[in-house]
Amino acid sequence: MIIKQISIFLENRKGRINEVTKVLADNGINMEAFCIAETSDFGLMRLIVPDVDRTVSVLREAGFAVILTDVVSLTCRNVAGSLASVLEILAERGIFIEYMYAFSRRETADVIIKPDNLDDCEKVIVELGLDNQGV
Repeated sequence: MIIKQISIFLENRKGRINEVTKVLADNGINMEAFCIAETSDFGLMRLIVPDVDRTVSVLREAGFAVILTDVVSLTCRNVAGSLASVLEILAERGIFIEYMYAFSRRETADVIIKPDNLDDCEKVIVELGLDNQGV
């Protein structure tokens, strides 16, 4: 299913990630998933949260630069080769993946994908029965 992802631009300095998590904690916002990428000048923290609008508002009020991105969320079995099978089908259908991140929950793995074509990717995920109700 297509969901909203929050991206936060962070200066590369000590404690900056802590500042984000503190703002979220102080406002009772739980991160369902996140990943962090960095360059020499800045970091990019990507978040999946239950209440996107409230989280964006809280982060902007705290002075963070935030953008929203549509991504595809899917759930697959947490066994060797499961994700490889899904990615193979997406590749066969001509869907390019810009980036992705995943985490497991015992029997299943939740995967966040930023494809070049959201609608086509979502159709394949639904076809495969891997759509979920969010992370």
